Amino acid sequence: MRTWLPTLLLIFVTAACSNIEKADRDNTTKRVARPPIPMDVDPIMRGTVASETVVMGYKPVVVRGYGLVGGLKGTGSKTAPAEVRAYILKELGRAGLGEPNSGFEGLSPEALLNSETTAIVIVEGIVPAGAPKGTEFDVRVFAAPGTATTSLEGGTLWQTELRPGALLVGSREASAMAAAKGSIIINPFADMAGSSAADVNRLSGRIISGGVCAKDMPIRLVLATPSHSRARLIVGAINSNYPREPKQRGETAQGMSGEMIEVHVPPSWHDRSDQFVDLLRHTSIHVGPIDATATAIAKAVTNNPGAANAASLRWEALGKKSLTAVRGLYDYAEEQPRFCALQAGARLDDPTAVVHLLELARSGSAELRVPAIKLMRRMSVNPAIDLGLRPLLNDSDVDVRLAAYEVLRDRRDPIIQSQMVGKKFRIDVVPSTYPMVYVAQTGTPAIVVFDENLTLKTPLTLRAWDGDLMVKADAGSDTVEVFYRRVKGAPAIIDKVGTSLPELTRFLGHSMDPAHPAPGLGMSYSQTIGALHALFADGDLPGVFKVEQDRLVAAIAKVGQEAERDERPEFVEDEAPPDGGAAIALPGITPAGGPTTASGSNLAPKPPKRDTVPR
Repeated sequence: MRTWLPTLLLIFVTAACSNIEKADRDNTTKRVARPPIPMDVDPIMRGTVASETVVMGYKPVVVRGYGLVGGLKGTGSKTAPAEVRAYILKELGRAGLGEPNSGFEGLSPEALLNSETTAIVIVEGIVPAGAPKGTEFDVRVFAAPGTATTSLEGGTLWQTELRPGALLVGSREASAMAAAKGSIIINPFADMAGSSAADVNRLSGRIISGGVCAKDMPIRLVLATPSHSRARLIVGAINSNYPREPKQRGETAQGMSGEMIEVHVPPSWHDRSDQFVDLLRHTSIHVGPIDATATAIAKAVTNNPGAANAASLRWEALGKKSLTAVRGLYDYAEEQPRFCALQAGARLDDPTAVVHLLELARSGSAELRVPAIKLMRRMSVNPAIDLGLRPLLNDSDVDVRLAAYEVLRDRRDPIIQSQMVGKKFRIDVVPSTYPMVYVAQTGTPAIVVFDENLTLKTPLTLRAWDGDLMVKADAGSDTVEVFYRRVKGAPAIIDKVGTSLPELTRFLGHSMDPAHPAPGLGMSYSQTIGALHALFADGDLPGVFKVEQDRLVAAIAKVGQEAERDERPEFVEDEAPPDGGAAIALPGITPAGGPTTASGSNLAPKPPKRDTVPR
């Protein structure tokens, strides 16, 4: 009897526990399933990730913050709105200013803010969609409304936290998403009312790659119809198409529940996270015969050319096995299907697409010539690309010339001669029959001279910047005499330099020191551009003066703070607090994200002067 007693007790206990668990489940309120999200899917998108999920984190995020600029030459401000000043003082104290080993021993935060070598500023930038931790981006810096700052020239932004949503201080400010710091470059064309240094808006500048994303920005996919099995299927499809890469901490996609999947951008896409998100949406869920799928997409796009962009991304997501179907459209009569096929071919690095892309770049429609050129930027080493693009440096269309230069520069074609002026900016010299000066405002600061033989006209007499800059030359002279005074009351620098524009540009920006004894005026990037533009406006510099549009300001305005909240509901805590809340909404930011003065006037750049062509 004793032999079966333990077995009987075990059965009894197991049955009792089972009944308790059943009772607990019966007494627990059942979770109501979320109703399906209605999806209106274009036929060409059926079977893709976008056809069964809603993508969160698909849009870039505008981030802002108050910061402090140091290193100014008496052009900063002691004054600032009380709440802003209190916030900066708190941040300086939190950073340990004045403490031992801080580098600023004996200097209190109050003393620093009371110095006119500092200025309180607003910093803003855009974190790309899906950006991983460490992603760099350009930031814009401008003097905070309510301060008396007169110039940010020569200043350096100290470490500044950037947050999404409205610019708030206090208990309701959002968590920091990024940080920014670095030397400020003044945009000499932020105010194009005139051509002298006095007309430059020195209250606004940018820091190239000055922003850094402080944490991963994962993409979240919300299933239209919650289902654990569907979530697993989608996760499997994503990880099959974008497998784990070296130095990647986890799988690309991870199921969080039957309703949500989290996706991290793979390392190979870190500098193109926004493109990865596009590709992810067009990725097929079901792994079937790729040739048949690619052929079906080709048939669909020829019947409906309006789906060209979606077709191109679908082919790209399918991979190189789709090229058989894609190549069949490289010489298609209708331009839109042909271009979408060439776009997929270029992104899949198909060398047979090059001849067709070059043909489109040379003789395609005006709206497709530049995109065709840019598609060859990332393709593998191929002499046919470089040789085919070089003649376009002499194209009559200025945008075609610039696109050809940019792609050849990125592909390191030796036809583009480059030299750095210290760590300030790069001078690129481009062989072209069209004389032109091009000023870059994104990426590496650069002044580009089209026509390696471009020289100043003589005779010339230029007086600019209230007499602080004067240039003169006799007729037929191959040198010009330059008079430059860096600071009012300081001794002037007088020297001679050749009339060659590349030589003059280097002379303007070069700073003399024992290691680099060549003569130079030591101008900043923005001062150098201002001097060249003064010569152009005076008629002493032939050709065209072209300025890259400030894409950062335009992008910030486009993204908009309200649209960002709708797209990323996890930032709901960023909304303005109710009456009596602890947070303070500060002046100077419009709801759409555009900076304003305290009186509400917009600080966006004015239209460019007629004699300077914006890009």
